[in-house]
Amino acid sequence: MGGPMHDNHIHPDRHRQLFLDDGAIESVCELRRSLHQPARSGPVVRPNRSRGEMHVQSGSAPQWNSDRGLWEWWYSGYTALTESSLSLYATSADGVDWAMPDLCLYEWNGDRFNNVAFDSPERNLAHVIRDESDADPGRRYKALFSDDTHLNRHPGVSPDGFQWTFPDVKPIPSQDTSQMVHDRSGNRYLATVKHRTKWGRSAWLVTSQDFLTWTDPELIMHTDEIDQENRRRRIQEVVDDPAYLSPPVVDGRDYMAELYELPIMPYEGLYIGFPLVFSPSGIDPDQANHTGLNQVELAVSRDARQWERVADRALFIGVEPWEGGANYGNAQVALCGAPCVRDQEIWIYYLAYRLRGHRDLFAKLDPTIYDDEFFNECSAICLAKLRRDGFVSLDAMAAGGELLTRPFKWTEGELYVNVDAAEGEALVEVVEADSLEPVPGRSAGRCQPLRGDLLGEAVSWMDAERPSTDARPVRLRFHLQRASLYSFWIA
Repeated sequence: MGGPMHDNHIHPDRHRQLFLDDGAIESVCELRRSLHQPARSGPVVRPNRSRGEMHVQSGSAPQWNSDRGLWEWWYSGYTALTESSLSLYATSADGVDWAMPDLCLYEWNGDRFNNVAFDSPERNLAHVIRDESDADPGRRYKALFSDDTHLNRHPGVSPDGFQWTFPDVKPIPSQDTSQMVHDRSGNRYLATVKHRTKWGRSAWLVTSQDFLTWTDPELIMHTDEIDQENRRRRIQEVVDDPAYLSPPVVDGRDYMAELYELPIMPYEGLYIGFPLVFSPSGIDPDQANHTGLNQVELAVSRDARQWERVADRALFIGVEPWEGGANYGNAQVALCGAPCVRDQEIWIYYLAYRLRGHRDLFAKLDPTIYDDEFFNECSAICLAKLRRDGFVSLDAMAAGGELLTRPFKWTEGELYVNVDAAEGEALVEVVEADSLEPVPGRSAGRCQPLRGDLLGEAVSWMDAERPSTDARPVRLRFHLQRASLYSFWIA
């Protein structure tokens, strides 16, 4: 982390400054960068067993409807009666308890009292966003649809999320998985699609200013030799640990780790990516595919094109130990679109699958685990929560450590920090950008110590007023002891 000084200014008055990369960092001393996994809260949407659903999934995050004051969610349900999915709809006041209203739009199994939101032999609903910034109410909802073979992505617009119009535009080339997000700060739409390269499944970016005309796919992320090493280790760890469910086929071949999909979250001037890395373990001949593990890592970008993998590719959301049928994410986990910022938390909705592979592969395994119940409800959509800005922290041990930021201009506003100093403290000093001499009245010795777990605490010094720096560039020097710094900003 860090390096020689340069003139790259940061803008903490525009965005919170996080530490997923070195963008805000000039240098550090005795600090460690740590990735933080979200706390799992369990399932929020399960298969509807009364109508034969076996598993559910979603390529969309919940969407806030300010007109109705509730969250809306489009998801898919798969039943034992059909090979294709049903596009379903749910609402929630709090994002935890979800209702499945009777839309009465489509008949299913002889009954129109259901929450089926879209049904077409030609289109499958892949991703939905509610765009409250569009002046045209007929384009309030925007979606990408796959064709009847789950390939390509066709833009669609709607006033209500149910009645869709398909503009006569060129579809986005894609294989069977993709992701989409509205980049509000950049006033554009981003989608990542899957195509194969010599590294197997890989992520490609397409963008649009109007949601109709999209750029050609551009390769932005693929696996490499490090991922191959991680694949071997991760498979072996699950095989060796009896708390986990081993993939049904582990044949010892040196398969290639692949990038299954790449959800993107525009956040505080960054693009945070959640690469879903697939670690194959054996052949699944019935599905012409592979068994293995799908797990989520972190990546970061400043432009959505050039990406940096975070924290040595540590898992952000990994597979879970088997809990006797009480949980789902034992073989695969994958994000449902971009996480949602909720006050002082980030809510992450993700798909959790108990298995990967055809049911026949499990026939000779432990029948007390792999019974009918295991397969008849094999997935759920779950929720995990992270503190605001909490993806990565810079940590100091008992001996202490320091962070020197890159320069910025501070003409007005107060300095705020997100820091966990429950067992220690943090001090901040303001220094001249070039000389690194403390600004008078803003030395570490005059800083009121920051103690406690603080999500957005204003920094204060003993002097009542902040001295003017005449718009000269300054830096911050953080002194941390037994503390973890997540972000800082000016407001």
